[in-house]
Amino acid sequence: MNYLQKRTFILEGKMPKVILTLSLPIMFNNLSQTLYNLADAFWVSRLGEIEFAATSFVWPVLFLIISLGMGMNVAGTALISQHVGANETKEANQIAGQLFTFSIIISLFFTILGFISTSHILKFMGAKGNLFIYGKEYLSIMFFDIPILYIVFVFSSIKQGQGDTITPMVLNIGSVILNILLDPIFIFTLNFGVRGAAIATILSKGVFTFYIIYILFLKTDGIHISKKDLILKKEIILKIIKIGLPASLGQAGSAIGFIVLNVFVVSFGDFTLAAFAIGNRINSLVLMPAMGIGSALATIIGQNLGADNVMRARDAFKKSLFMVLCFMGIGSGILIPLAENVIRIFAKELEVISQGTYYMKLIAASLPLMGIFSCLMGVFQGSGHTIYTMYMHLGRLWVLRIPMIILLKEFTNLGSKSVWFAMVISNFIICCIGIFIYMNGKWHEKLGNRYM
Repeated sequence: MNYLQKRTFILEGKMPKVILTLSLPIMFNNLSQTLYNLADAFWVSRLGEIEFAATSFVWPVLFLIISLGMGMNVAGTALISQHVGANETKEANQIAGQLFTFSIIISLFFTILGFISTSHILKFMGAKGNLFIYGKEYLSIMFFDIPILYIVFVFSSIKQGQGDTITPMVLNIGSVILNILLDPIFIFTLNFGVRGAAIATILSKGVFTFYIIYILFLKTDGIHISKKDLILKKEIILKIIKIGLPASLGQAGSAIGFIVLNVFVVSFGDFTLAAFAIGNRINSLVLMPAMGIGSALATIIGQNLGADNVMRARDAFKKSLFMVLCFMGIGSGILIPLAENVIRIFAKELEVISQGTYYMKLIAASLPLMGIFSCLMGVFQGSGHTIYTMYMHLGRLWVLRIPMIILLKEFTNLGSKSVWFAMVISNFIICCIGIFIYMNGKWHEKLGNRYM
């Protein structure tokens, strides 16, 4: 479908078909990303338990920087989708250009800042010995991946805003395949160790950024960027910041929360950290349908609110929620009985296998909660009411999860299980709060009435 056909389909097509058509490419995209993470984990885990734990240990640091750009892209998707729904292509092009320039500037800033601060960051997180050495080797190189990631995120948000979820999927799958091929070469053949995993990641993504720039600037079907759109305009940047800042704060606060969470996990020992890392990566595979539907829902909500069709937006949420709960129920039923066998693929130590199996079973049983969370995020991001996403991200970690871990650790005999139970309980409570916010109905208000 071309640009106009996609717009008509999203605004008028049968809702289940619209949801699946938009979300399936995102699911495959998420699958390819998860396979990349698993392949990375597989090859790095061949180096040793500590090397693997180190790459997972530093991930929240990267996520903190990435989240600041992701918040701006949430704003871009919301603004572009609502302009598309209102048939305002010129305004959508302007938003895309401003988003591109602004993201490049802040990504370069964080790359430089992060690189010169690597050692201080790891010391703050409590890394010592080999965990510090391998963490520094990996993290210092991965900071150079930030500008590339920002370009990819901008591209995905622009395409998603106009309803094109296929093109980002194709490019990401190509990047993942290249990374899987490069990983063993740089890690083992060239003997770069954990640094090799980081180099392979940068090269595999960097190759495709050239084609991304070609699509954004030279292809004219749908949203595209001209030179004049790149010149920063104060009023548009302020729109993006007003909508994106709460999303950025929510993502950043969540990332910092996971850094703090890692500190608690490390306090239980390296085996617990390894179990935590393995369980999270595997569960992310099962969460793929929920993440895909949630992302697609943001586009559907945005375009239909732009076209003043609130009832269709509400119908999209209800049908998306039903689909997500079905997918998550199936995922739980498959993952729980196979938990130990799956953990053994990535771990050799019996203690890691034992802790990882318990953690995976508990989290797998609570997967429907993450499905609900993803759908609520889709509604609030697509409508541009990112203040609600900020409340949910920060509330889940800082108000609920971390205090629960402290209480359970100090006043019970659960040990490392304190982390697992705190995660499940905090997810349940925040989903209840999110449903209450949704039923309040304030998310119906269009962005144009507030910022434009």
